[in-house]
Amino acid sequence: MDMPVLVLNYNYEPLNICAARRAVVLVLGGKAEVLEHNGHDIVTPSQVLRAPSVIRLSHLVKRPMPQVKLSRREIFRRDNYTCQYCGLRTSDLTLDHVIPRHRGGGHTWENLTSACRACNHRKGGRTPEEARMKLRRQPFRPVAGPYYAIERRLQNGAFAEWRKFLPASLGQS
Repeated sequence: MDMPVLVLNYNYEPLNICAARRAVVLVLGGKAEVLEHNGHDIVTPSQVLRAPSVIRLSHLVKRPMPQVKLSRREIFRRDNYTCQYCGLRTSDLTLDHVIPRHRGGGHTWENLTSACRACNHRKGGRTPEEARMKLRRQPFRPVAGPYYAIERRLQNGAFAEWRKFLPASLGQS
């Protein structure tokens, strides 16, 4: 019941990815229709249902533009897994508060940056100017595209039955 299901808006625009349990509830409630099945069955005490892989909502949903959530992973992605002080590209990064928190720096997109362990240790609880270190790029809040929620979930590759419903830029994952 935790299998991913692609949710399409009434106009076939990809909206989100949900669990099969949620998709079945939407279909049985008449709020969505199944467009593709994934070959598995969902067995209930009274019936056997074919598990959906792609569903389409029965009405158009207007959704706000998605926002990128502030997290370690998203900071590292924004900074391209590169230390913003020395330029070392590595997967062993730490988060650095440009203005240290004990000096009033917040835990915000504009104050967090990726740093290798050596640079973070060298900077310590000082500002980059006090530590005589220069940021390669000022931290910023990244802008999410309309398919951000789906792009994040397609890291492991799209299901074959989803490809015809995804824009070409997403279906190539």
